[in-house]
Amino acid sequence: MSSRTLERRLAVVWAAHQATFPRITSSQGRRETKGMVHVSIRDGLAEVRLERGKVNALNEGVVDELSRSFRELAGDPRVRGSILTGTGKFFSFGFDIPEFMDASKEAFTDYLGRFTALYRELFAHEKPIVAALNGHAVAGGCMLATACDARIMVTGGAKIGLNEIGFGSSLFAGSLAILRFWVGEQRSQQIAYGGALHTAEEALALGLVDAAVAPDELAGAARRRLEELAAKPAAAFAGIKRLLRRPVLDEIDRTEADSVRAFVDIWYSAETRRELEKIKIRA
Repeated sequence: MSSRTLERRLAVVWAAHQATFPRITSSQGRRETKGMVHVSIRDGLAEVRLERGKVNALNEGVVDELSRSFRELAGDPRVRGSILTGTGKFFSFGFDIPEFMDASKEAFTDYLGRFTALYRELFAHEKPIVAALNGHAVAGGCMLATACDARIMVTGGAKIGLNEIGFGSSLFAGSLAILRFWVGEQRSQQIAYGGALHTAEEALALGLVDAAVAPDELAGAARRRLEELAAKPAAAFAGIKRLLRRPVLDEIDRTEADSVRAFVDIWYSAETRRELEKIKIRA
C-alpha cells in the first residue's frame, strides 16, 4: 500500500469512544486505570497502554491522563522504567481532529499547551521510556514516540510519520527539536517537508525508530531494551540524560509558546479548515 493510499484510509477510520479518566490505584503490586490509559507494573517495569477506541486518538482527557500517569511513575521508587504502547493496529492516530473542529481558539490553544507539555515531560523523564509501536504512529502519535528514549516498531504495514503538511497544518518547535535530536537536520527536513508515512523498515533507515520487529516479537523486544536501559545506575542515567537533553529542553522553553500560537493561526485558516473537515473518525 502506498503512503498516499494509507493517508486517505487514515482520514476515514473507526471511532474513538469517550470514557472516564480515574486515577491509578494499587492492587497487589499491579496498578491500573479503567479509562483510556492503562498502567501496569511488573518487576519494577511499567507498561502504559493507550486504549481509546480503535485508533487511540488524542484529546484533552488522554493527554491529561498520560501526563498524570507518568508523573506518578516518576515518583514511584519501585518503578525503574516504562513502556509506552497502544492497542490493535494503532499506537496513536494523533489528534482527534473532528473533536476539535468546533473548539474555540482559546480552548484549542489550551489543549496544545497541555500536549506540548506532555511530550516535553516524556523527553525529560528521568527514568527510561521505550515506545513499543504496535501500529500506526501518526502526527501527534509520532511526536509522543520520538519523546521516548527508544522506539521499537512492528513490521507488516504499520506506518510512522509527521504528515501534518499534507493537510495544511504546521508543527511545533519542540516536536522538531526532538526530531532533530534523533535524526539530524537533513533528515528532519525530509520527514517534516515530505509529510510521508514510513514503514518500520523505512523509519529504521531514517533513524526514526531503533528496531523493526515482527508483531509477535514486539513485547519481548521492547522489554529487553527497557531492561538494558533500566539496569544502568539510576542516578547516573538520570544525570547523563539531563545533560544530553538540556540543549533541546532549553530550545523548547524559548520557542514553544510562539510556535503554538503560529500553529493555531494556521489551523484556523480557511485553507487548512477545508482540509481538516475532510478528516472523519467514524463509529
